[in-house]
Amino acid sequence: MGREYQSTPHHGHRLAARLFLCVLLALLFLLAPASPAQNSPSPAPSPASASVWVMTLDGPIGPALSDWFVRSLEEANKASAALFVLQLNTPGGLDSAMRDMIRGILDSRVPVATYVSPSGSRAASAGTYILYASHIAAMAPATNLGAATPVQIGGGGGLPSPSSPGDQSEDDEGAAASPDSASALHRKRVNDAVAYIRGLAELRDRNADWAEKAVREAVSLSSSDALAKGVIDLKAADLNDLLAQLDGQALSWGDQAVSLALADAQLHQVERDWRTDFLAIVTDPSIAYLLLLVGIYGLVLEFSNPGMGVPGVLGAICLLLALYALQMLPVSYVGLGLILLGAVLVALEAISPSFGVFGIGGVIAFVIGSIMLMDTDLPAFRIALPVIAAVGVGSLLLVGLFVRLAVKAHEGPPVTGADTLVGQTAVALDDFEDDGQVRVLGEIWHARSQQPVRRGQLLQVTDRSDLMLDVKPDGKEETS
Repeated sequence: MGREYQSTPHHGHRLAARLFLCVLLALLFLLAPASPAQNSPSPAPSPASASVWVMTLDGPIGPALSDWFVRSLEEANKASAALFVLQLNTPGGLDSAMRDMIRGILDSRVPVATYVSPSGSRAASAGTYILYASHIAAMAPATNLGAATPVQIGGGGGLPSPSSPGDQSEDDEGAAASPDSASALHRKRVNDAVAYIRGLAELRDRNADWAEKAVREAVSLSSSDALAKGVIDLKAADLNDLLAQLDGQALSWGDQAVSLALADAQLHQVERDWRTDFLAIVTDPSIAYLLLLVGIYGLVLEFSNPGMGVPGVLGAICLLLALYALQMLPVSYVGLGLILLGAVLVALEAISPSFGVFGIGGVIAFVIGSIMLMDTDLPAFRIALPVIAAVGVGSLLLVGLFVRLAVKAHEGPPVTGADTLVGQTAVALDDFEDDGQVRVLGEIWHARSQQPVRRGQLLQVTDRSDLMLDVKPDGKEETS
C-alpha cells in the first residue's frame, strides 16, 4: 500500500510534465515563422497561368493578418497563379506588420493587385503604403485612401495639424530654436515614412508628390480623384469588372513586359485558416494582457504552494503565449516592468501582510503599467479600458481581503508561541508548596503556585514570566 500511495503523485507530475512538453512543442510549431520570401530577383509570371487568388482583408493590419497574407502569397507563388487580388478595407495598422506585407509583395513572382472594395471601404494609413507597393492599384467607387501620417508612439505629443509648406518652414525654424526630443522623434518618423512611400511610388511609377502629402499633411483622396492624379491605375465597380479591365493588360516585370490572360481564369478564394484565427486571438492586446496576468499569478501560486501542479503548468503555458504575443505587439517595457512590480507587491501582501502598504502600491503600479503597456495610439492595438478597470478593481478587492484577514489575525488571540500557554490546563509532576514542575501541552515547565499542590493535580496557567509559569488549582478531578 505504501508503494502504491507514493507512486500516484509522481505519476501525476509525470503526466503534467508530458502535457506541458506536448503543449510547448505545439507552440514551437505554431510560432515558427513562415518561410521567408526569396530575396533574389524573380522571373516574370507565365501568361499561361489560369488561376486568380482572391483574399479579403477587412480590419486593422496586425501580426495575424500580416502572417496570413504572407503565407497565402507564398502559396500563390508556388501554384504559379496568374494574379493575386487583395480586396482591402482597413483603417491602418502596425508599421511592422505593414512592412512584412510589403516585403512579400516586392519579392512576389505573382503580380499583386490591391483593390479597395466594396464601396464605402478605405485604404487609410498602412493601407495606402500597401496600395502603392502593389503591382496594380485599383479602387471601387465611393472609396478613399490617404491619411498616411505615422501615429505618434510612446506617449509623446500629439500629431501635428496639417499645415501648408510655409507653416511647415516656420515650424522647422521654431523647432530649431527650441529643440524638443518628442518633436525630433516625430520628424524622424515622418521623414522615414516619406522616403519609404516615395520609393514605392517611384518603383510603380505613381504620383510620388501626393504620396508625400499623404504622409506629411494626412490628406485623403476619393477613388475618382486618385485615378485622375495618377495615384491608382484603374477604377472598377466590382471584382469581375476589375478582372475584365486587367485582361490583356501589359505589366512591366523587370526587363520584360507580360500580358495578363484572365479571360478563362478560375477564381480561388483564400480562406482564413486555424493558425490565423489562433494568432488573431492571441495577439489581441486584451487577450495577451489577461494571459500575462494568468501566467504570473499561476506561477506565484505554484511557488507559494509547491506540488499543486495545475497552476504552474497553466501559468507557464499562458506566460509563454503572452510573451509570444507581446513580442509582436508595440510594447512599452516600462509598462511591462510596472505590471510585474505590481504583481510582486500584491503577492508580498498575501505572503507577508503589510496592512495594505504593499497591496495598494502594487495595485497602483499595476494599473499604471496596464495603461502604458501598449506603446501605440492605434485604438485597435490598445488594451480595452474596461478590462484594465475590471482587473484593477479585482486586485483592489483581493488586497482588501488580505488586509482584513491580517487585521483579524492581529486582533485575535495568539495561536502560536509561548503566550498560548496562558489559560491551558497543566498537570503537577510532584508535590510542591512554592514552585515545582508541571506538564503543559506535552512540555515540562517550572511553575509556582500560591497554594500547596499535590502530584497529579490539575492546574490552570494564569501567567508566564520568561520560563516560569504561574498556576492555580483548576478545581477539576486529579489525574493519575
